[in-house]
Amino acid sequence: MDPKQQPPRRAPGASYISDFVAAPRQAQAAPTPVNPQPTPAVSQLAPVTPQATQQPTQPMPSLINSRPMTSIQPNRPVGAAPAQQPQQAAAPETPRHSSFEPAKVPEVTPRELKVKKPHQGMRDVLSIFGVLASALLLAFCLISFVFQSYQVDGPSMQTTLQNNDHLIVWKVQKTLANLTGKHYIPNRGDVIVFNEHTADSGSGDKQLIKRVIGLPGERVVVKNGEITVYNNQYPNGFSPDKTLPYGKVIVTTPGNVDVTVGENQVYVCGDNRTNSLDSRVFGPIDSKQIVGKLVIRVLPLNTVTKF
Repeated sequence: MDPKQQPPRRAPGASYISDFVAAPRQAQAAPTPVNPQPTPAVSQLAPVTPQATQQPTQPMPSLINSRPMTSIQPNRPVGAAPAQQPQQAAAPETPRHSSFEPAKVPEVTPRELKVKKPHQGMRDVLSIFGVLASALLLAFCLISFVFQSYQVDGPSMQTTLQNNDHLIVWKVQKTLANLTGKHYIPNRGDVIVFNEHTADSGSGDKQLIKRVIGLPGERVVVKNGEITVYNNQYPNGFSPDKTLPYGKVIVTTPGNVDVTVGENQVYVCGDNRTNSLDSRVFGPIDSKQIVGKLVIRVLPLNTVTKF
């Protein structure tokens, strides 16, 4: 295109759409009619005359300013094919690695079937019997050598102990004395359980519970309703019922006794002196007859007492 020649401009008020549609038709040669007649000016598709270029330039309609068409450039002739823009080479696509990993399936190992060995049932039975025998043996050892539970039967220790009271008797000192070959001698005022053959016990012995009053080598005298003990420390005698804490429950001691306690022996009496079978009847008892010492009353719960 000649640089001096300006492209034709649209007449004032011309439609952008009509020009765009008429341009392809202008490029084709119209057939010559048989009887040519003048075409009305309204439908004439001739290009704009140079006279139109002398008219003052007016701004484009607001339609073009508001809706620009990027596919048509203003400096190229109407009807020309749009220039093809070079396409940029697409960058090679980087392969994407998926972050998904398949779940690990835990290895399932078949359960081992326990094959029952021959005579396994008999071994289980023997094992159960062994446990029961061990439990019984342990209980027997505890009862025989450590402690034992007793229930009071009779009124001879009232009011210190009542009928049907449940007691715990400690046997450890007696067990140790037997193991070492010595004699167990309790203290004065202790309440002990011992074996004694009585008229109502038949051919065997009966276990009694009494309080220790006299020790080996001491002289015990029961007279005028009270007990007096003579020894090297008190040659003129003293009354245990008046000097020891238990004496507050003692009212009187009937009887007429004058005896010297032998070696490895103790003299015992019940706290209910008017209704007690004790050394005033059968004499001092030997240390071998002693079973153990009373340590606690466990029942009834409202009378739990430590001795």
